[in-house]
Amino acid sequence: METRSFTDFLRGLDDSCLLTLFELRPDLVSPVPPDLSSLAVRASSAPSLARAVDSLNEWQFQVLEACSALNEPMSEKEIISLTDASAKFVIPHLRNLALLYKSDDGLRLPNSLREVLGNEPAGLGPASMAKLTMKKLSEAPEASKKILEKLTWGPPRGSVGDIRNPGPGIAWLLKENFLVPLDQRTVILPREVGIFLRGGKVHKNPEPNPPVVDGESVTQQQIDRAAIANISTVLRWCEEVLNFWSEEPPSALRAGGLGVRDLKATADHLGVDENCASFIAELVYLAGLVVIDADDRVLPTHSFDLWLTQNPEVKWRSIASLWLITSRVSGLIGRGDSKHIAALGPELDRVNAASTKRLTLELLGQHKLLRPNIDSFLKLMKWRAPSRRNAGLQSELVTWTLREAEWLGITGQGAISTYGLGFLRNEEDLGISSNLPKPVDHILIQSDNTAIAPGPLEIDIARNLDAIADIESRGGATVYRFSETSIRRGLDHGKTGEDIKDFLRKTSKTPMPQPLEYLISDVSKRHGRLRVGNANAYIRCEDATILTQILADKKVEALQLRRIAPEVLVCEHEPQEIISTLRAAGYMPAAESVSGVLLTGPKLNRAKSKPRPPR
Repeated sequence: METRSFTDFLRGLDDSCLLTLFELRPDLVSPVPPDLSSLAVRASSAPSLARAVDSLNEWQFQVLEACSALNEPMSEKEIISLTDASAKFVIPHLRNLALLYKSDDGLRLPNSLREVLGNEPAGLGPASMAKLTMKKLSEAPEASKKILEKLTWGPPRGSVGDIRNPGPGIAWLLKENFLVPLDQRTVILPREVGIFLRGGKVHKNPEPNPPVVDGESVTQQQIDRAAIANISTVLRWCEEVLNFWSEEPPSALRAGGLGVRDLKATADHLGVDENCASFIAELVYLAGLVVIDADDRVLPTHSFDLWLTQNPEVKWRSIASLWLITSRVSGLIGRGDSKHIAALGPELDRVNAASTKRLTLELLGQHKLLRPNIDSFLKLMKWRAPSRRNAGLQSELVTWTLREAEWLGITGQGAISTYGLGFLRNEEDLGISSNLPKPVDHILIQSDNTAIAPGPLEIDIARNLDAIADIESRGGATVYRFSETSIRRGLDHGKTGEDIKDFLRKTSKTPMPQPLEYLISDVSKRHGRLRVGNANAYIRCEDATILTQILADKKVEALQLRRIAPEVLVCEHEPQEIISTLRAAGYMPAAESVSGVLLTGPKLNRAKSKPRPPR
C-alpha cells in the first residue's frame, strides 16, 4: 500500500512540480525512467534518497529527523510541535524533494528513508510496543532518574552487567517499560520516553538559522588585483612545469603517479611548496596536457602545444572548469596517513569533492567583499551541508578548496573575485585577457650573467630563453640566470653558440656583456667533443680495407652498418644475426666476448631465472 501510495503521489504532481523535483534531484532522470512506476521505485531507493538527504542543511535535516520520529501518517501540526514554528517553511521543501509526501490519510515518508536516516534518528530509540504512562516518571526512584538523564539526549542504549539482576534503578524502569531489554547486557530507551524527557522536542539545540560568518572586509579592487596576479601566476606555473617535464621527464611509479623525488624536483623548479606543485601537476593532468606514456614517463602531450597558442582566458577557463568538476583531491598528497597516494596516481578520487567545491564557492559568493574567518566559515559549511557520509574529510575538503581557489584566482586575498563570480555564473567574457599584463618581446641582460623579463614573455621568446637560462626568482619581473649548465642545455637542444648569441642580441634591450659572450663561446667550443650513443653490436677488423668492402657490399645493406673508426663498425642488429648475414655474404666473422676473448665453443643457452616449483 505504501509503494502504491507514493506512486499515486507522483502521478498526481503537475508538470511544474515534476520539473522542480527533477531540478532538485537530477539523478531521477539519469537515465530517463520509462514510466511513473519506475520513477517511484528510483525516487524511493536508498541511494537516491541518500543523495537527496545530503542536499539538506542542518535545520532541514533536523525537521526530517523529527518526521522520522513520528508514526505514519503524521500531520504538519505534529511535526511543528516536535521542532519549531519555522518548520512550516521547511516542510514544503521536503515535499518538493519527495522526502515527505501527502497521502489520503496524512503525510508519509518514502519506504527506504528510515533506513537511510538510521535506526536511531536524533539519538532516539525505537517506538515502544507497550502502553506507557508518562506520569509515573515523576515517581521514579533517584537511581532511575540518573539513568534516564544519561540516556535522554542519546545514544539511547545502555549496558548492564546482567539483565536478570540489573540493580534497583534499571529494574524499576524495566518493570514500567521505560526501558526495554535488547539482549542479556543491553537496554534501550523507547522513543516516546525520550521525546517526553526532552520536553516534547526532538533536538536539544534546534538550528533554524545559519551561523554568522565573520572576517575582514576587503575592497573589490584589492580582491581583483590579487586575483588577476594569481591567474597570471597559475598559468605560468602550468607552462613552466610542462616545459620542465619536457626536458627532464619524470618516471611514473609502478603503482602509478609521480614519485616523491620528482615531486620535490618539480616544486623546487617552480619555487613553490610540494602541496602547490601537486595541485599544478593535477591541473595539467586533468586538462590532458600531460600523460604517462607506454615507457612510464610523464610527458607533455600535443595538446600542450595547442594550449600555448590560446588566449589567457581560454587557457584559464579550461583548467578552472575541470578543477571545479573533478572528484580528484590533490590535498590528499603528502599527508602522513596517505603515503601511498601520489600526484597523477589512481587513489585521489573522493565522491563528495566536486559538490563540496561548488558549495564552498557558492557560500563565498554570498559573502562578497569579505575574507572569512576559517573557523566561522567551517561552522557555516557544516550547517549548510552537515556531513553524514565521508565525514572525516569534510573540513579538509573545504580548507583545500579555499586554498586552491586562491591559487587559481577564483578568489583574491581570500574573498571571491569578479572573475570567480563570472566563472561560476558561466559568463561569456570574464575580462581576464584584457586585464592581464600584455606579453613583452624583450629582456634586459645584466652584467652578472642574469637577464630580467619585465613581464610575461611572448611564447617563442619564453621557450628559447627557458632552453638557455634558469629562472632564479619570480614576481612582477622574472630573473633568469645563465650558467655553463644552462648554455649546455641549449646546445643539447640543437642550438649553436652563434644561434644563442644572435637570439640574445635581438631580444635584449641592453648590450650583451663580455663575460656572458665568453661563457657561451667557451661552452660551445667544448660541447660535443665527446659523443655518447647506442649500438647493439660492433664489427672490428685490423684490416680497414675489409670493413670498407663490407660497407660497399649490397648483400649486407640490410644491417645498416655505420663506421665510427677506421677499424670499427656498429650496428643495431643482434650479434648472431650479423654473423649469419656476413657468412651468407661470403665473409668469415667470429664472435668475441665483451672483454675481447674469442668465443670458440658452441654457446649453451640457459635460463637466468630460478626454477619455480609446480603448484
